[in-house]
Amino acid sequence: MPSKFLSDSAPDAAPALPVEPAEAPLAEPAETPASESGESTKIHAALTRSSTGSADLRELESGLDSLQSDAVRKARIDWSRILLPIAALVVLVIIWQFYVSLGLKRRDQVPGPMDVLEQFGALWAEGSLLEAVWTSLQRGLLGFLISVVIATPIGLLLAQVAPLRRAFGPLISGLQVLPSVAWVPAAIIWFGLTDATVYFVVFMGAIPSIINGLISGVDQIPPQYRSVGTVLGASRLQMAVQIILPAALPGYLSGLKQGWAFSWRSLMAAEIIAVGGTIGFGLGSMLNQGRDLADMTIVMSAILLILAVGILIELLVFGPIEKRLLRRRGLLAGSTR
Repeated sequence: MPSKFLSDSAPDAAPALPVEPAEAPLAEPAETPASESGESTKIHAALTRSSTGSADLRELESGLDSLQSDAVRKARIDWSRILLPIAALVVLVIIWQFYVSLGLKRRDQVPGPMDVLEQFGALWAEGSLLEAVWTSLQRGLLGFLISVVIATPIGLLLAQVAPLRRAFGPLISGLQVLPSVAWVPAAIIWFGLTDATVYFVVFMGAIPSIINGLISGVDQIPPQYRSVGTVLGASRLQMAVQIILPAALPGYLSGLKQGWAFSWRSLMAAEIIAVGGTIGFGLGSMLNQGRDLADMTIVMSAILLILAVGILIELLVFGPIEKRLLRRRGLLAGSTR
């Protein structure tokens, strides 16, 4: 039987041999890269200019150009953001000097840039310049941070509880509109000429702005976020901290920036009015000192320092935070900043 089986099956097996030649497996690797990786085919087409297809070649070239442009953009320094502000500052100084040279006002009333620069050097030598900047900056940052700690839970509570918002919302808005300098006399009576007076005025200037900014950010959250949190079984605290607050970050950040601006202004107003006692020497005190001495070089020095601190806080703190937030949300490309 085995011999008969072999003899009967041999004619059928013979024609099958040419169907699978021994060299057939060698042709397989030539097609393997195209099936395993589209990128390999595109790179091969770009390097050898084969007939793979002009569409693939264009796609690969555009992708490589995009990657190269992104790398160059990241590595390149945007000098316009540095040179343009410097150019604007130079223009303003030239206009200032030109106005002084016209002699429309006495030099003691409108000092020139060099006069103010000379006063800067004198204040630096005395040590009063560094003392004033450090005292005011320390008060401003500490008061602002405490304001954030106080205002954030209050803002979340008012945003989450409608009856509380209806009851206290108008009051918060009224406090935001009220000039912070109005609190200085009351704070002096309550706390005396101490640092508590300054911090209280800072709090009253920053807290309402942060609360309203956070509430505005919460109002812009899509209702689906709350629905998802409810479906996942989040508690009211988890909903506020893990869902509402992260989603409200754009409005919250705007409130923080406005809160810092109000706190810085409030601090200067408090330092100008509340002088003496245990209150230290800040930029507002320097401004008040220049007024008492009728020395415009001191006044202009204090004004320029107050302006410089505000600009540096914006550039070094809020600017990077805002860019990072926009980048995470995919909105940086459309930003003009």
